[in-house]
Amino acid sequence: MPASIDRSRSLEELEGDRWPAPPADATYLMTTVHALRSRPVGTLTVEDLRLLTGHDVGLPVLLVLAVEVLRDNPPAEGDMYEGDLLRAVLTRSPAVWNAYPDLARRLTLIVGGLSGLSPDLLSTVERFVGSLQSS
Repeated sequence: MPASIDRSRSLEELEGDRWPAPPADATYLMTTVHALRSRPVGTLTVEDLRLLTGHDVGLPVLLVLAVEVLRDNPPAEGDMYEGDLLRAVLTRSPAVWNAYPDLARRLTLIVGGLSGLSPDLLSTVERFVGSLQSS
C-alpha cells in the first residue's frame, strides 16, 4: 500500500505496469478499464472507483481512495444504485483485506456507524465484518 498517493499519476504510472492496448474486439468493459488505468487517479469518479475495484484492478491504490470517499459519504453512488461503491469495496476477498488490515479497520469503523441500510447491503456488511473476525 503506498504511503501517499500522487493523485496526478495514473494507475499505470503508480504500479509501473502499462497494459497493452485492448484487442480490436474488446468488450466495452475491457476498453473502459484500460482507459481508466491511464487517467490520473485523482480524476476518477465514484463510478470509476466502483468499476475498477469491483474487478480487482489497482486495489493497492484504489482501495485507499475508495475508503476516503466512503468515510465522507458511505452511500456514495456510481451509475448503479446508492451504496454501490460500498458494496464493491466490501465484497473484495478476505485475502485482500488481510493484506491491508489498516484499511479494513477504517472500513469497519465506517460501516459500524451506518444505519438504515437495505437488508441486502446490511447482509454484505455483516459478511465483511464476519470475514475479518474469522481471519
